[in-house]
Amino acid sequence: MSSPVHPAKGQLHAVHVLSTAAGAHVSSLAGGLVARGVEVTVCAPAAAESDYAFTRRGARFVPVDLGRRTAADAPAVAALRAVFTEAGVVHAHGMRAGLLSALALGGRRTPLVVTWHGGDPPADDGPGAMVLRWLERRWVRGASVVLGVSSDLVDRARRYGARDVRLAPPAVPRPPARPPRPPVEGDRHRQKTRAEFGALDRPLLLAVGRLEPQKGYELLLDAATRWAGLDPRPLIAVAGEGPQRALLERRIETERLPVHLLGRRDDLPELLSAADLVLLPSRWEGRALIAQEALHAGVPLVATAVGGTPELVGEAAELVPYGDAVAFARAVTGLLADPERRAALAVAGRAQAATWPTEDDTVAQVLSVYDELTQGR
Repeated sequence: MSSPVHPAKGQLHAVHVLSTAAGAHVSSLAGGLVARGVEVTVCAPAAAESDYAFTRRGARFVPVDLGRRTAADAPAVAALRAVFTEAGVVHAHGMRAGLLSALALGGRRTPLVVTWHGGDPPADDGPGAMVLRWLERRWVRGASVVLGVSSDLVDRARRYGARDVRLAPPAVPRPPARPPRPPVEGDRHRQKTRAEFGALDRPLLLAVGRLEPQKGYELLLDAATRWAGLDPRPLIAVAGEGPQRALLERRIETERLPVHLLGRRDDLPELLSAADLVLLPSRWEGRALIAQEALHAGVPLVATAVGGTPELVGEAAELVPYGDAVAFARAVTGLLADPERRAALAVAGRAQAATWPTEDDTVAQVLSVYDELTQGR
């Protein structure tokens, strides 16, 4: 564990808490806050530091195993309570981080800000759904301010009794600019990436995200069976790892589906430049990072019209209802057969991306919330 932080007199100390999501956002936010004179500590599972390099952005990092369980974890609460001792404000990201932070603060007057990045909405009934709704209400009502990344999350927080809830769409960190390749070299690099998957003479479709039920990969496989008669048959490359890998592998092998599970990848810009389409079959999303990256890169997107996705992409993507594999497959085949529509979506995607908040906008909004909550304390 890093040595204790003792902020300079008058310097705000913000402690950020996250479990399995929002690492890129927190890394960007930490760097912006540090640059504006805020002392930042990040509490997260140990692996998050290697993935998101919080310390390189000027933050202190404290490894805390928040896990993925819904029950309160006493060791995690105790570890957070120790870090919160000198915090001027605690900022949690996600439901579990918000719940454990509220428990760790106990009766302290330290303000708690929670950014709700999302999570699959609970089912209408059943004991699991009842527990999840109770947990959501518990942390929502314990937060001084809830920042919802999409309008539907803002509405959910209000229904659950949030004291103060605001729309706060976070910026996606832009990849560093690269020198443009000459056309011949750029095409050669693209072909090399496509050759890795055997997609030199067939469409390459890219999906990115954890292999878990929320991401809707079962729907994607259902759609893939619908274009079995196409020649050439599109190939799907899925970048990501997760608990559904074995299940998806069995189905891909049994049904001989044209799908490659790539595991974790660190070359997303190259994958995007090689793809004909990006697919987002999720059953719920707040502001999906891959959707933002696809539109920034000018790669046409086919996505399910769920959560914050319609609000995020506007008219710059093909949207279909979740659960409708026929509509999803039809949207994909329609775009593959219509190069003019793909070109129009590429232009519209970049235009839509230009309307999103910048990283500076996000930092300024969060800092204004901190100022409100800590004035006079």
